Amino acid sequence: MPEVKEQILTTSLDLFLSLGFKSVTMDEIASRMGMSKKTLYTYYKNKGQLVEESSLHKCHQVCECIDQIVDADTENPIEELYSIKKYVMKELKGDDSSPMYQLQKYYPDVFRKLTDIQFAHIDECIRKNVNKGIEQGLYRDNINVGFIARIYFVGMQGIKNLNIFPSEEFPAQELFEQYLEYHLRGIVTPQGRKILNKITNSNHD
Repeated sequence: MPEVKEQILTTSLDLFLSLGFKSVTMDEIASRMGMSKKTLYTYYKNKGQLVEESSLHKCHQVCECIDQIVDADTENPIEELYSIKKYVMKELKGDDSSPMYQLQKYYPDVFRKLTDIQFAHIDECIRKNVNKGIEQGLYRDNINVGFIARIYFVGMQGIKNLNIFPSEEFPAQELFEQYLEYHLRGIVTPQGRKILNKITNSNHD
């Protein structure tokens, strides 16, 4: 991808995640880039195209980095999930749900594409994680791997619903921390529980 186009995608997404997909204008993006709006339109014909391409670009980038964490195989599967959560929260600015709420409301086709990509990736990622945990004796061996992967994804989508989990009552960082612990406590063995307790106790200190 040409350097200028990639810079526009990066700058745009930074604004979208900070201020919301609906709120940010092409004027603001052009101003942040230090270019005229006319020049911006030579790269992207409208805001909808910019929303889609910047979102998909970031989604693929995040998926690739998550794969690197999983494939590095330097941590046990419990620590692996916490490393993934930490990385995602950092990359998506704490995963404030309001920008994604705007994306779903005003750009539903883009939101569906992202959801499909995320499901395919998370399904594979959690399947690998669960199988690794079973092999290491940290997860129970009588769980349905496919079910766990899907219920993890459904839960992740569910906690982003601002109608159910309003951000003023459930701050994103705490909510994702609680959800991950909830997920793991349902599948760990006594050996895995010791590792999980150590992690959660240190996080609460």
